[in-house]
Amino acid sequence: MSMSPQEIFEVAPPSVDDPDATTQHIGAPESLSRGKLIFKRFVRQKAGVAAVVVLVVIFLLAYLGPYLSHWKYNDFDQDNILAGPNGSHFFGVDDIGRDVYARTLKGLQKSLIIGLVAALITTAIAAVAGSVAGYFGRYVDIGVVWIIDLLLVLPSFLILAVLSPVLSGHSWLWLVGLLSVFGWMVTGRVVRGMAMSLKEREYVQAAKFMGVGSFTIIRRHLLPNMASLLIVDVTINVGGTILAETGLSFFGFGVQPPDVSLGTVISDSQSLATTYPHVFMFAGLFLVLTVLCVSVIGDALRDAIDPSSGSSKL
Repeated sequence: MSMSPQEIFEVAPPSVDDPDATTQHIGAPESLSRGKLIFKRFVRQKAGVAAVVVLVVIFLLAYLGPYLSHWKYNDFDQDNILAGPNGSHFFGVDDIGRDVYARTLKGLQKSLIIGLVAALITTAIAAVAGSVAGYFGRYVDIGVVWIIDLLLVLPSFLILAVLSPVLSGHSWLWLVGLLSVFGWMVTGRVVRGMAMSLKEREYVQAAKFMGVGSFTIIRRHLLPNMASLLIVDVTINVGGTILAETGLSFFGFGVQPPDVSLGTVISDSQSLATTYPHVFMFAGLFLVLTVLCVSVIGDALRDAIDPSSGSSKL
């Protein structure tokens, strides 16, 4: 039996990547929504849950840990230079008398906030640019693809290195902007392809027939059906951006003194890594733990969303 455009539009379509669309519409309890199904699959993955717990602890330590010590990241203790961890200096002291604990947590704060904000902006740019290009097509698509191709061939590291001396006197937010500008292209291409497929669906055609605006269709129908991809993309981008920021700061092109990030802490202590490892290892440990946790969470989310994953079966 045929359906009118109005009926097609009113019946909520299943997501293109919804593995349980058939189950939900045929025999699953109404309360078992897609979000709850994904959550159930996620909590069954012990590695993913453990990574969330560790990451939460890292965030709490980064922002609450400094209150456990009276030392600030820019304080000096000339009487205990290169002293190991003790009751006064939890992570020890570096070669010029700075408290390693305070500097590490200060650097962790900056790396976390830069990674999180830049990842969100990167995914947002990819979602908007890719969906607009895929939906409108023609000259809009050509323009967006041209920008993507141009940014992919530009040497982003060299551009950041050139701009760093010019922008170093300004807020660290400039680094977030540059990392975001050079990080969205691959996801943008994927979103564009998904948008080109989704715009041919019956519910999108029905919405267009009823006079719904193009950007409303993108917001209400295209982007929600890509939510799974975008959520996983954010988790991947967080780890990648933290590593990118750390690398730039390590070489002196990112966060600039007197500000601190994990990259600057590691850079300042690299010569002492073998002789006084306590000055170096805590920043490196937090960097590895943070990126590892984000990566594991991303894998767990992908498995919870992907119907072909064995671990996502109920």
